[in-house]
Amino acid sequence: MSAENKRVVITGGPGSGKSKLLNCLRAKGFPTATEAGRAIIRDQVAIGGNALPWENREAFAELMLNWELRSWHAAEESKAPCFFDRGLPDVVGYMALCKLPVPLHMERAIELFRYSRTVFIAPPWEEIYVQDTERKQSYPEAVLTFHAMAESYCRHGYKLIRLPLCDTEKRADFILSSL
Repeated sequence: MSAENKRVVITGGPGSGKSKLLNCLRAKGFPTATEAGRAIIRDQVAIGGNALPWENREAFAELMLNWELRSWHAAEESKAPCFFDRGLPDVVGYMALCKLPVPLHMERAIELFRYSRTVFIAPPWEEIYVQDTERKQSYPEAVLTFHAMAESYCRHGYKLIRLPLCDTEKRADFILSSL
C-alpha cells in the first residue's frame, strides 16, 4: 500500500457516528487520527483561548489545518491503513460553510498532502444526532456541514463512498471490505 493510499479519511457532518466508527477501527488494531475540531475546542476552552467556532472561526480553521498536517505526517511510519476522523479538505469545507475566504496556503496543503482517493462519508443520521458542549450545531446545520464536506472532497479529486446507516461494527466491516 502506498504512503498516500494508507491514509483513509472518514468525513461527514457532526453527529453522524464518525468518532464511534474510528474507535471501533482502533479496537480492531488499526491506527487512527483523532478529529481536530473537538480536541481544539477542548484545549481552547481549557486555556481560555478564542480559536473557537463560535468566537474566531479563522483562528479555529488555522489550528485545524495544523492539526491535520501533523496527523498526516504522524501516519508516515504506519504499515497498516491509518483511519482519519476528517482530513485537510474538511478545513476548506468548514471555511466554505462559514462563508469565509479560503487562504491559498490551505488549498496548497490539500494539493500536497493527499489521502487515499477513496473517502468514506457518513451521511446525516437524525436518530443518533445529539448536541453537547463541543457540538453546538443544530441538526439542520449538521446536514449543511455534510454537504459542504462532500463538495470539498469532490472538488479536490476524491471519490466518496457513502457509509450505510447501520451499527458501528457493520460500518467498520463495510469500510474494511471496501479497501
